[in-house]
Amino acid sequence: MPLFQKILVANRGEIAVRIIRGCRELGIATVAVHSEPDARSPHVLLADEAVLLGPAPSAESYLRIDRILEAAHATGAQAVHPGYGFLAERAPFAEAVEGAGLVFLGPTADTIRSMGDKTEARRRMQAARVPIVPGLVDPLADVDEAVAAAEELGYPVLLKASAGGGGKGMRVVDDPAELPRAFESAAREALAAFGDGSVYLERYLSRPRHIEIQVLGDTHGRVVHLAERECSIQRRHQKLVEEAPSAVLTPEERAAMGAAAVRAAEAVDYRGAGTVEFLYQDGEFFFLEMNTRLQVEHPVTELITGLDLVQWQIRVAAGEALPFTQDDVALNGHAIECRITSEDPFHGFLPSTGRIDHMEVPTGPGVRWDGGIEPGFDVGLHYDPLLGKLIVHADTREAAIDRMARALDELVIRGVDTCVPLHRRIMAHEAFRAGDLSIRFLEEYDALLEEGPASGVDATAAAVAAALLEHAHRSGRAAPRMGAGAATTALSGWRASGWPWNRPA
Repeated sequence: MPLFQKILVANRGEIAVRIIRGCRELGIATVAVHSEPDARSPHVLLADEAVLLGPAPSAESYLRIDRILEAAHATGAQAVHPGYGFLAERAPFAEAVEGAGLVFLGPTADTIRSMGDKTEARRRMQAARVPIVPGLVDPLADVDEAVAAAEELGYPVLLKASAGGGGKGMRVVDDPAELPRAFESAAREALAAFGDGSVYLERYLSRPRHIEIQVLGDTHGRVVHLAERECSIQRRHQKLVEEAPSAVLTPEERAAMGAAAVRAAEAVDYRGAGTVEFLYQDGEFFFLEMNTRLQVEHPVTELITGLDLVQWQIRVAAGEALPFTQDDVALNGHAIECRITSEDPFHGFLPSTGRIDHMEVPTGPGVRWDGGIEPGFDVGLHYDPLLGKLIVHADTREAAIDRMARALDELVIRGVDTCVPLHRRIMAHEAFRAGDLSIRFLEEYDALLEEGPASGVDATAAAVAAALLEHAHRSGRAAPRMGAGAATTALSGWRASGWPWNRPA
């Protein structure tokens, strides 16, 4: 079937760049939308056309459905890709796109709505014979019902927002005396984050792993799964490191979890790329939620399956049938992704802002960089701190870890603090290398988050000065002045961040 001629990408940053590149390979023109500070961003410069939505705040730009649809009509776009975040999992946006005579590159509004309501999702999964964490399938009416349900389940319990995710409206309760306060706090946070203050209760798993299954469905009734991703290393329920496949699943467990994910997708008539997330502990797995969109960590699945998920989203939305069956899906090697964010991991992941004044991106066999920044890019506080994703692929998990460690050593981003130093520590940690993971990894090994030696420009300057003094001492000459170019003229072999400073341009 003919593909689209032009697609509008209703997002920004690295995912907008990723989608635009996927479209370009298919010969499809693209339209970028942007806020005022993003006018010279990489996704805007890469697209064939660009339309200004409004000022920096998301509510006045990337969340303006009316302006996005106006941009699509004005440029002649036939379809809209939501990326992830912003409007990607909002049923009213999918309805508005379809209502405007355009194609939404994702599942239907009904599917998004049914999986966006966590209690409705639990009911549907239960009906589809997908294991769910023991607990309620309906929102709690009040704190008295919460107390009664917790006593029946047994402590500890987990309060969760019915309408959201990402850790918002979520509270772990160990002590019955703390439940009333936790209930009120979770409900208040859920209302502020999602406009819905309802919460429900489930059993709290002490040390689970977060393992998710990628699914892909077409409009002809076929759904396949593309194996799992392990996303256990998190902070405040936000993923930091993802890998595929998991180091713990047996082939039998992979088949069982994959079959459950397919049943989940079929239960909501899923089309396109989606993810069924599970908690795994002691050989058991339980449905957590379904993300009705492309995931941030989709590259690791692409690398072990050889499938381009963005392009298959487009092909499925254009009416193409999947030309392969479950038996055709083969896994090759191991892939790891590190999310690179503008945060200081050694000070509570405080956001860092500033201008990217220097970048060096690693290359080489099996190394991929999905980024949305470049030198001169201003990092502010208006949007998600994700700057890019460093992804590697190798024959084995051990080789992938070693490759990631090498790539992290070569990755240079100056101008803002990033989580790169933490990722280096994780790659070197014996528990990570052994595959002994849980969603409480950073809590169990909190020394990873302790501030280390001085870093950044001050440390670099100190190292350069020390090396120059040593060079001068050995040569019997006066130390050279620390002016522009001093490091490159005086030290032909000195290296910072793994690269020689005087390498040819």
